[in-house]
Amino acid sequence: MGGAFRHPSQIHIAELSNSLLKVQVITLNIDSQSAENTQAIGRALGESAQPGFVYLLSGELGVGKTTLTQGILNGLQSPEQVRSPTFVLATEYSGCLPLYHIDLYRIDSESELLELGLDEYFEGDGVSVVEWADKAADQLPDEHLSIRLEHFDENSRLLHLRATSSGYRDAMDAVRSISLNA
Repeated sequence: MGGAFRHPSQIHIAELSNSLLKVQVITLNIDSQSAENTQAIGRALGESAQPGFVYLLSGELGVGKTTLTQGILNGLQSPEQVRSPTFVLATEYSGCLPLYHIDLYRIDSESELLELGLDEYFEGDGVSVVEWADKAADQLPDEHLSIRLEHFDENSRLLHLRATSSGYRDAMDAVRSISLNA
């Protein structure tokens, strides 16, 4: 694997729980030193995915959202290659679970979002990956794993993972495990 993950002391897991609201939030921050590392993180997310999982990706153009999605697809045991979805709003890929790759970059209005029918993807038996998820904040499921990617330097990225449900614990543990073993 090209590059290395940063020292494990830079990994932070926090768990917050509010018994009145029955909300559990799990966070993990991790540095990826290369595109290969970003794909490995995605692969861990794909391998641990369950039907109905929703991964919400955000970050500026060129930060690695599609690279992460390729890793998720690899983790779902698919031989397919993810195409940058900028001109296609949704693409379905086959694997041990279907992957619904949704790109909201070109969405400009709520009516366009409604026409896309996001609920059908989220309620399906596959895994949904939504790039530019911040454009659909009001239409996203309550239970999801959001991943914000940031440029750290030319090759490195900082990934902030935030799960809104304990159902994503295994996925978070899988990412944490690969970073500790790199």
